[in-house]
Amino acid sequence: MIYLSQFSFPDIEEEYDFLMAQARTCYDSYYPFQIISKHRLRMLDFEPVTFLYGGNGSGKTTVLNCIAEKLRLNRDTRFNRTVFFEDYTRMCSFTADYGIPVESRIITSDDVFDFILNMRAINDGIDEKREELFEEYLDAKYSDFRMKSLEDYDRLKKVNMARRKTQSRYVRNNLMDNAREHSNGESAFLYFSEKIKEDGLYLLDEPENSLSPERQQELVRFIEDSARFFGCQFVIATHSPFLLAVRNARIYDMDEEPVDVKRWTQLPNVRAYYDFFKKHKEEFE
Repeated sequence: MIYLSQFSFPDIEEEYDFLMAQARTCYDSYYPFQIISKHRLRMLDFEPVTFLYGGNGSGKTTVLNCIAEKLRLNRDTRFNRTVFFEDYTRMCSFTADYGIPVESRIITSDDVFDFILNMRAINDGIDEKREELFEEYLDAKYSDFRMKSLEDYDRLKKVNMARRKTQSRYVRNNLMDNAREHSNGESAFLYFSEKIKEDGLYLLDEPENSLSPERQQELVRFIEDSARFFGCQFVIATHSPFLLAVRNARIYDMDEEPVDVKRWTQLPNVRAYYDFFKKHKEEFE
């Protein structure tokens, strides 16, 4: 499914006219101005899966953020949104023949990292509370408690519960279970599977972070199936050879000036892996 079919950015002349019209000159940065235009990127055409390939500083994350802001997509974490972002996105335009689904969102590596940390924090908090409940149980069960006023009612309930139940049952009744323990890669993949629903446009910024090669290949299958069978469209910024191998994807090489469409086997990062393993081929046989 193709929800977003085309997206256009201002060219160098349009940016120049805007910047010259600014009365204030105290800014040391006009980001995102002068980032995308220096690669002479004027327009992107999209397939069900489209990749933005490039090294750090190539502008691929900026492109995703501009698209997300223009389309007002859902996002979980804040980003480097300067005072000029709204001005810049106002100069952008897009074509969406079928509209943009309301569940559409941008997912960044910061989102995934925060999710992993939150899972750890939940479990750490539960473990700490469990120790407190162990001590509370022993204190309540063996205390010489006598109710003297209504203010002691809550304490009375705890004492009666402790005396009726075993320690483990007392703790279970007063505490939620730990969230299932996951590796970073498992937690990252869980985040993608929870956030990516049917019939949506999803912008993914370097989703390979925190994923092992095996998990990256699993994500490839998930993306291919979501695009083919569940009405999803993806625009993905990456330099992962595994992700770039998604079938029938369009790939923009952001390291080229002007930005050009390439096959995944033509990309320098992929060629580097190929040449390395080709050189050591005999060691695998």
